[in-house]
Amino acid sequence: MRFVTYASPAGGDRVGVVHDAEVFGAEPGPSLLDLLDQGNLRQAGEHIIASPVERIPYAEATLRAPLQPRSLRDCVGFLQHLRNLSQAADMPVDERHSQFPPFYFSNPAAVIGPDDDVPIAPDSAMFDYELEIAAVIGKAGANIPLKHAESHIAGYMLLCDWSARDLQTYEMPLRLGPAKGKDTANSLGPMLVTPDELEPFRSRQAFDLEMTGYVDGDLVSRGRWNTIDWGFPDMITYAARGTRLRVGDVIGSGTVETGCLFEHYAVDPGTFRGWLAPGNEVRLAVEQLGELRHRVVEGVEAERLSSGY
Repeated sequence: MRFVTYASPAGGDRVGVVHDAEVFGAEPGPSLLDLLDQGNLRQAGEHIIASPVERIPYAEATLRAPLQPRSLRDCVGFLQHLRNLSQAADMPVDERHSQFPPFYFSNPAAVIGPDDDVPIAPDSAMFDYELEIAAVIGKAGANIPLKHAESHIAGYMLLCDWSARDLQTYEMPLRLGPAKGKDTANSLGPMLVTPDELEPFRSRQAFDLEMTGYVDGDLVSRGRWNTIDWGFPDMITYAARGTRLRVGDVIGSGTVETGCLFEHYAVDPGTFRGWLAPGNEVRLAVEQLGELRHRVVEGVEAERLSSGY
């Protein structure tokens, strides 16, 4: 099934199921996170399709982020992305990337919808997108065995980890991980696609589905999900080691090969198209999962610290 959160013509946001190019709307009230907490998403979806409160064309729906995650961990799953950056900088990929999928905690309060405007991070002149996939936890658990990890996934959706590269490179030497460089926006959407929908495309550690990114209509990023080195089962087992994953937690895949401007800048600065600027249109797509479409806009002016920074 394919679940969305959308703005109802009757007012307010509500959950819907995409079926035959229409959004079948649920009763107002429960969010998608509420339905996940109830523990039977499929039954809820079947009820919505059988007895929709309203039906609107999917192409005309105003979509929100499918859910507001309880937490957001972003992993490094696609190692070719790192290899491309490392070759450009003549720095080998750390061997620990072959031992476990590292991650950082991003900002769940900065989640935006699949068509929202994206403000440039304050003080950033090197603003970037990152083409990723997110898995949503549908069954809580701690110390999850690898062989059971996939059963904890409620569904998948696109993730764009918007990045201020100048802020990121300035703060990373302090060894506290990405912070303000990743703090302005995270896109989720357009829909939560349940795992059974993707099963026909299963391949290697993931699914054989194309991932593409466009800036102002120009193809910039192209990769395939099944080239991932660390699949979501490994990510989930590692993330749940010694702690508890909750329903509604989101795990990000990391950036697919060629999936951001920074990679192009590092590999071939002579042909680099430039960083994102107000007015740019960014479109990110993954087969079977849909598209994110964003307009980049001016951000707010930075409030200065006592140091002047």
